[in-house]
Amino acid sequence: MTDPVPEIPRDRLSFRQRRRLPDLPRWAPSWPFLICVILPTLLAAFYFLLIASPRYVSEARFIVRQAGQAQPDALGLTLQGVGLSATQTDAFAVHDYMRSRDAVAELDQSLDLSRLLGPPGADIFSRWPRPWESRSREGLYKGYQRFVTVGYDATTGISILRVEAYRPEDARRLAEALLTGGEGLVNRLNARSVADAVSQAETSRDEARERLSEAQRRLVAFRNRQRFIDPSMVAAEGAGLIGELSATLAGLRAERAQLAAEAPQSPQLPSLDNRIAAYERQISAERSKLAGEASSLVPAVSAYEDLVLERELADRQLSEATAALLAAERDARRQALYLQRVVSPALADEPTLPRRWLSILIVLIGSLLLYGVGWLVWSGLREHRQQG
Repeated sequence: MTDPVPEIPRDRLSFRQRRRLPDLPRWAPSWPFLICVILPTLLAAFYFLLIASPRYVSEARFIVRQAGQAQPDALGLTLQGVGLSATQTDAFAVHDYMRSRDAVAELDQSLDLSRLLGPPGADIFSRWPRPWESRSREGLYKGYQRFVTVGYDATTGISILRVEAYRPEDARRLAEALLTGGEGLVNRLNARSVADAVSQAETSRDEARERLSEAQRRLVAFRNRQRFIDPSMVAAEGAGLIGELSATLAGLRAERAQLAAEAPQSPQLPSLDNRIAAYERQISAERSKLAGEASSLVPAVSAYEDLVLERELADRQLSEATAALLAAERDARRQALYLQRVVSPALADEPTLPRRWLSILIVLIGSLLLYGVGWLVWSGLREHRQQG
């Protein structure tokens, strides 16, 4: 009877000898599988089932558009992407604001954002700041991005705002504050648009108003200097007086001619001659007042008509500038933006995050994929070594 061969420890065998040993049963887990699959899954289950704090989600939906503007459809957004803009939407300006540092600063002042994102009792891996994050403003901004999501539905043109928080009322307050800030941004854009649209029209109106005021001042100064309101009326009155004097003079001349024909030696003839000469002198004096001398009314009437024409042109220009200003304001109001809430932020009655079992399943599947890739790489290296 032969003696039994003593068992040699596995760690003392050479590589060729170890290759001849039978493999472990297929059901026995190896240490790489335990480290790459089992351990991460257990850690994920421990965290998501026992440590992870529940988070509440408040969702709001809104649109930003001009009055009467149609929202772009999916084809329109596709054309925009290739540079053929079919319909321009202004919602993305509000989206950028809601994700901006300005929004974070305003929320931190009004709602104490750092307390909402990191309340006492929240787990250290989901709250702000996490162990590897800083308490700076930049750290708060980066942490804020994890709790606020803004999207756009291309089929309906509706923007979607999702806010996470550890208390339902905090989520709704944060969503309301973001919508209020977005409305403020839209109002500021409208005010700037109106100011830009009407500034030129206001400048033209002010210039026309100043020109009219200057023309009115010059006209008043002319009237005070000439001591009458309207030289044209004075000239018309003088012309009327000359007409009356001429008619009377014609009558006197006819009367003298008749008297001279009937009684050439009549003593009334010298009296008529004196009256006729007086009327002639009066007519000549009145005509001199109207024209012919430097002090006549002709230069005054000409200057007055120029001033009146200048005032009428300034008044017409002011009327046109005022109408243009009203039209610019009307067009600016027609093109104003509006943020309209389609769905207001609601108060969540139960937490929806984190998705515990789904997260554990994702970790398990990811670990299995990682283990499978590693196993394939290791098998390839081992086969290459055996062949060598």
